[in-house]
Amino acid sequence: MMKVLLLISFIITAVVLCLLVALCSAAPSTRSHLPRPRLDGRIVGGEAVDISQYPWQLSLQWLGSHLCGSSIIISTWVLTAAHCLEDSILYVLSIRAGTSTQGSGGTVCDIAEAYYHRSYDTDTMDYDIGVIQIDGSFSFDSDVQAVTLGTTEPSAGTAVTITGWGDLSSGGSSPTQLQAVTTSIVARASCNIAYGGGMTQRMICAGEDEGGKDSCQGDSGGPLVEGSTQYGIVSWGRGCAQPGYPGVYANVANLRTWVSEVTGV
Repeated sequence: MMKVLLLISFIITAVVLCLLVALCSAAPSTRSHLPRPRLDGRIVGGEAVDISQYPWQLSLQWLGSHLCGSSIIISTWVLTAAHCLEDSILYVLSIRAGTSTQGSGGTVCDIAEAYYHRSYDTDTMDYDIGVIQIDGSFSFDSDVQAVTLGTTEPSAGTAVTITGWGDLSSGGSSPTQLQAVTTSIVARASCNIAYGGGMTQRMICAGEDEGGKDSCQGDSGGPLVEGSTQYGIVSWGRGCAQPGYPGVYANVANLRTWVSEVTGV
């Protein structure tokens, strides 16, 4: 009998250890494994804002800690980047809504389902878009509202705003208060030259020639908007706010049909 009990105990311990290893290996990295560095988000050169100014802004959390940005597109669905969902386990993810403060306040929602585009490519960062269905629905008020999704690509020079809790500088600290920065759309041809090729119709770029205004680590998946219309999703780039290297965003207008097919929005 003692040998049987010891064998059962050994099997249980082995199963638990396997589950822990699987959980740890599945955790998404917040740094790039690509030859060319990607953002994983970034707000540099911006200012502190209140959630009521950008009530669609959400925090996608991993085991209760901020992982990526995201945005409300309807009371039950959220828009984010594919690379924020890649290799993720749903039951360790959650969404925090309705707060300006990273990690506290607002309402935390569990996730029911999550999908990212089947053509998403980790090497090129093409089709970097995903959606999340929450368990339940958001209660809309002044701090929680849906963003409108753009249907046409913004032209070069259009002033746009990026929001999030990403680092304030490359490799720097992340803020407690929500940040926003306003910059301009960069022509795809110019962006393509800056990065030596690789720009597709599923990407748009934004930034300043001299640098200084950008998103940074922790802003990935968050919204790029003009007014209350979202045109981009923070995707990748070289460093944070470096001169000559604009941020690259998933092109919402180009990928709008996919979002509608999955969510009905």
